[in-house]
Amino acid sequence: MTRNEFPRHELPPPTTKRWVVRRKAAVVAAVLAGVITVEEACHRYQLSEEEFLAWQHAFEAHGLRGLSATRIGYYRNLRRRQPVNAGIAADASE
Repeated sequence: MTRNEFPRHELPPPTTKRWVVRRKAAVVAAVLAGVITVEEACHRYQLSEEEFLAWQHAFEAHGLRGLSATRIGYYRNLRRRQPVNAGIAADASE
């Protein structure tokens, strides 16, 4: 998606307090398209960089479903259960 493909008017208003999936996705898409920067998004919506990056990671890893507040904990726990060094453990046992 390029800067011209994402109209700035599709961004949620700066006064947004209720973050439904559609609004989170619009902000993440705008940043990925280069319409606004991460810093601008965080300032405009009073988000921490950590919170925005969590949205971005959830969106990239799980699509729109990853942005659902009821699914964020599920996907976080799923990621924690995956062995980080699975390949290293297999090499060590040979």
